[in-house]
Amino acid sequence: MPRNFWMIVSNVENFRITHELGFTVQGLKAQHWRKMQRIESGDRVLFYVSGARRFAATATATSSFFEEETSIWQNEGRAGWPYRIGIKPEVVLPDAQQIDANLLAPRLDYIKRWPPENWYMAFQGNLHLLPKTDFLLIEEEMRKLKFG
Repeated sequence: MPRNFWMIVSNVENFRITHELGFTVQGLKAQHWRKMQRIESGDRVLFYVSGARRFAATATATSSFFEEETSIWQNEGRAGWPYRIGIKPEVVLPDAQQIDANLLAPRLDYIKRWPPENWYMAFQGNLHLLPKTDFLLIEEEMRKLKFG
């Protein structure tokens, strides 16, 4: 049973890289050190693609975080990706089926402290702890699209 439900925010290119790696590993930025310490095997992960503002995939963590300096993902600003978690894919939507976050954002508890027109500001940064209900709502919509 997952303890935590996470959202990883990445740009289109870095999401593509994770996809090409078969959703086996995901990089995390050093500034999220405190949050990373809470990630455990079995936790669930949602992928949000910034810029496109789309929910694209879910996965399950297969490890806690570990340090790895090998360059895989493109730096966003000056921040690199010195930490990793192992993951396994659950629901991965093709590009054409990825969910426009504008459609689901008004229903999410996580964004309630932001003005409705600025909901996307809730998704700044690389790693967010989501309420279980928000994660399950998004994943259920993804499953409907993927599996009917």
